[in-house]
Amino acid sequence: GSVEPSPLVVFENIQECSPNCFRLLLENISGLAVDADFTVEVIPEINVAVATFLKHIDTKEFVKKCSQHKRFREFKMTARLLALTQSIKAENLPDNISTDYITVYFESARNGGGPVSDVQLFPEENSAIITFCDHKGNT
Repeated sequence: GSVEPSPLVVFENIQECSPNCFRLLLENISGLAVDADFTVEVIPEINVAVATFLKHIDTKEFVKKCSQHKRFREFKMTARLLALTQSIKAENLPDNISTDYITVYFESARNGGGPVSDVQLFPEENSAIITFCDHKGNT
């Protein structure tokens, strides 16, 4: 069977591009609308952003388009798929959200999730680190 490409794309070296500029750039490259079709989490401390595609697209193809895009190259950014065996950080979570809710949310196929092995909740900063299990036996 074909392995679904990850719905998560990680961008590195984004320091030259403001978060708003970055979102617009992704919209231009993907032809999709931010928030409706994908979400972007910018982590300025480490010059990284993570885009999560809610709409089903070929993320491999998207990563290729990014690396060929003139502006993207001028900013010297890189894009790669985030394997679902890794962790992601979810921020701006509602108060008093439970780890169970987060687990179920990220395991929901509609959200492009996979089996979650661990959720660390940081209530004081309304964030959580979600770690995914081996996705589909990791082919």
